[in-house]
Amino acid sequence: MRVILLEDVKKQGKKGDIINVKDGFGNFLINNKKAVMETKGSKKVLDIQNAEAEALALKELEESKLIKKSIEKLTLHFKVKVGKGDQVFGSISTKQISMELKKHNIDIDKRKINVNGSINTLGTTNVEIDLHKDVKAILKVHLEK
Repeated sequence: MRVILLEDVKKQGKKGDIINVKDGFGNFLINNKKAVMETKGSKKVLDIQNAEAEALALKELEESKLIKKSIEKLTLHFKVKVGKGDQVFGSISTKQISMELKKHNIDIDKRKINVNGSINTLGTTNVEIDLHKDVKAILKVHLEK
């Protein structure tokens, strides 16, 4: 029996895959709404869904590239308190960076901001931001007294 998977099935395949299975397992997958029987109609629906998914992925990639250009033009400035020998009290967090980016109309989730170590020295530090699996932007963060 040939079925089209509607979701990932462990050791069988990923969503959208067409696989050969024994009749009993195929019925189990169909009854649990994890697969549908492969027919001409279901194959056409799968092709349409795949085309839509590709178009959406391409659109997300293009948007990420535009956001990357605007991020790389920016330098975020933070005023921090310092002690003896220009020792910074505390550090700048990813949440603070995310909030500052929102002021520039760029909405980035703080979990996508990669800070190597911590930002706790005066001067400019480069921070990597994951916008897409293929697109990473470098943001300059500047700490000043």
